[in-house]
Amino acid sequence: MSALLTLLQPRHLCCLSYRGTNLIFKKHVKISVPLASYVNQPKSQATTLGAIDEEITKVKPKVVPQWKPTPSTDRHSLFNDYLKLSKIRLTTLVVVTSMAGYAVAPAPFEWTTFLLCSVGTGLTSCAANAVNQFHEVPFDAQMSRTKSRVVVCGKLTPLHSMLFALGASTTGLGLLYFGVNGLTASLGLANLILYTCIYTPMKRMSILNTWVGSIVGAIPPLMGWAACADSLGPGAWLMAALLYSWQFPHFNALSWNLRPDYSRAGYRMMAVTDPALCRRVALRHTIALLGFSTAAPIIGTTNWWFMLETLPLNLYFIYLAYKFYQDSTSATSRKLFRFSLIHLPAIMILFLINKKKWYMFDDTAEKETQTDADQEALAE
Repeated sequence: MSALLTLLQPRHLCCLSYRGTNLIFKKHVKISVPLASYVNQPKSQATTLGAIDEEITKVKPKVVPQWKPTPSTDRHSLFNDYLKLSKIRLTTLVVVTSMAGYAVAPAPFEWTTFLLCSVGTGLTSCAANAVNQFHEVPFDAQMSRTKSRVVVCGKLTPLHSMLFALGASTTGLGLLYFGVNGLTASLGLANLILYTCIYTPMKRMSILNTWVGSIVGAIPPLMGWAACADSLGPGAWLMAALLYSWQFPHFNALSWNLRPDYSRAGYRMMAVTDPALCRRVALRHTIALLGFSTAAPIIGTTNWWFMLETLPLNLYFIYLAYKFYQDSTSATSRKLFRFSLIHLPAIMILFLINKKKWYMFDDTAEKETQTDADQEALAE
């Protein structure tokens, strides 16, 4: 007992090890003494303990910054985010193919209808792409190619994307219906529904999504043709068939090097679930492109020069697809994909150059003939 009293004297308390405000003894004896209760301390030690106490009271909990839904407050940055939400490169391709359909159609060219069709088609495509990104946020986040998309990164909220889609689709379809014609607007609405409600969810359910997606890509030239002629002739369906078949070697070659990404995100693509079918389908549709190019002058859409001029393009496309079919590597798939980006615009340009009838010139000639006939009648 006397030994314990000796330990509890103030001069012994100052020698004990400091652990915050707890004094710990051996043999599991623990006594807690507040800093203010220390007595007979040297002034230097009292000052040190007081400074430690003050530092402890000054420490504040770390404040975690709140997540900002839309950090893109700069107008230029926000505009770029909406362009990315619209997949502007894909939208540009859609608009160009609709322009080609309008230019090749057997009807007089009108600038007002042409521009309204182009803008309306572009806005409808922007809306479809925005809805697509809204639905695929959790899956895009798992893919290296898509993890930096604006909705995935939080640059635009899902509400922003849907409001943008609503505004773009309403404006685009309104321009097509009131500024062009009902047939073009109906095709645009059908394509919007097909892309957002059927193709997008089907990507995780069946490899048939590639065939459905090819139908989506084949509709824009039909829209352009319908905008010009207010009907769909054999040439319109031929252009749609060309776009339909072109997408298989284009997308199958693209998806070949993205198989790990698609597999991780749960997308059922041919390149993932059936690689052999992926190679066969790419080759088949390059051969089909040769057949469609041959059919163009037969049905009277182009002259025979079109078949001759497109022959080297189609044969080389078939050659690259065959090399991909034989030896499916990253190199052969890249070559096939890159040439597909050259093949389509070249085919569209040749289609336009070799158009069989230019109705602008035909109308001018008819007007001159009619004027001459009227003058002859007056002279008599």
